[in-house]
Amino acid sequence: MKYEKNDIVVIRIEDMGTGGEGIGKADGFPFFVKDALIGDTVEARVTKVKQNYGYARMEKVIAPSSFRVEPVCPFHRQCGGCQLQALSYEKQLEYKQKKVNDVLVRIGGFSGETIGRIMEPIVGMESGFHYRNKAQFPIGTDKNGNPVAGFYAGRTHSIIANTDCALGVPENRQILEIVLAYMREYHVPAYDEKAGTGLVRHVLIRKGFATGELMVCLVINGKKLPAAERLIAALAAVPNMTSVSYSVNEKNTNVIMGGQIVLLWGKERIADRIGDITFSISPLSFYQVNPVQTEKLYGLAAEFADLKGNETVWDLYCGIGTISLFLAGKAGQVYGVEVVPQAVVDARDNAARNGIENASFFVGKAEEVLPEKYRREGITADVIVVDPPRKGCDARCLATMLQMRPEKIVYVSCDCATLARDLKVLCAGGYEPERARAVDMFPMTGHVECVVLMSKVQK
Repeated sequence: MKYEKNDIVVIRIEDMGTGGEGIGKADGFPFFVKDALIGDTVEARVTKVKQNYGYARMEKVIAPSSFRVEPVCPFHRQCGGCQLQALSYEKQLEYKQKKVNDVLVRIGGFSGETIGRIMEPIVGMESGFHYRNKAQFPIGTDKNGNPVAGFYAGRTHSIIANTDCALGVPENRQILEIVLAYMREYHVPAYDEKAGTGLVRHVLIRKGFATGELMVCLVINGKKLPAAERLIAALAAVPNMTSVSYSVNEKNTNVIMGGQIVLLWGKERIADRIGDITFSISPLSFYQVNPVQTEKLYGLAAEFADLKGNETVWDLYCGIGTISLFLAGKAGQVYGVEVVPQAVVDARDNAARNGIENASFFVGKAEEVLPEKYRREGITADVIVVDPPRKGCDARCLATMLQMRPEKIVYVSCDCATLARDLKVLCAGGYEPERARAVDMFPMTGHVECVVLMSKVQK
């Protein structure tokens, strides 16, 4: 049977895809069905048809899966943030473990026997909610002209008004309602991205989980906020409020933050701790959004590295030095590399703040800095830790790592597909996987982190 857009199909969901969508067949023709869960029988509307498969959106559940639960958030289907909220957390962990295993076999070329040998149980959370220490809420206007805050509907820039995201900290709601009340009272317009007019574009909120410190930064399409003292007074009354600022972004761009930060009240930064290390965080700092799981993830990286105290360690794609400083107390010397200059400034400041003297940081691309330091300055490595962006490691970076021949490579990944691709290269270059473990950094979503220990094959 040939299907067309807007056809209604009944599908029994047999599996789930890498993005959390359900997979099933209608008369033998496979469909990827948004919002459907493994075990569901659903009625779905076809949205796109390819030659050998199609896409559909769930219209209603005919027979619910035994793994389906009542979602906490009423907007979970419209919002693009929580693909798995209707799936029991136990099943979410099972799904993510299977996702990592399958990708390592399909893309990495590893055997099921190897996966069974190296893969340890996924690290979950006690609660899958209220774990995000950072949120960026777009500000818009509803049909009555009132300012609203929330999140974009999936694959759109239409704002779903919601000040109480189930993944964020409870303080978000109070802060957003203060900002919206200020905008209404003083007639401060929300930004209109189509027209390029209006003032308030986003509200950034960050919280230090270990310290309780709160930061609020309004992103504005202008140079100043009207009646700013009124907003400051209201926000400063929030318990643990530490920093109030605004970021100037007058460009027609999807980039949220502007480069200029103007402090209105309090401190420029807040502090947080991971383990025994204190980090100083600005509105622009990269910092893992789930500090509870970050400590577990970095603890695994340290465990896999198994440092004895005299090793030279390279930390590639190091950000503000989180892994570097986590490992410095167990190593002889740590070198961090990061392409964002401000992140390197933060890393150096964080090292000084914690009295760490055996960590040095370089600005640049890992694929350029690593060869330079190795070939021209003769700096080698006993252990290399990589935590790259979703695109994975650059080919030149992988090549230099193989030339340096460290005893161990610890690969921390936020995308198991590029992880599998890169591990295949490392295996071809004389390394073998010894241990691997997935960590659920983002409950209720389809994302999963993984850490893998690659050891040099002894000849």
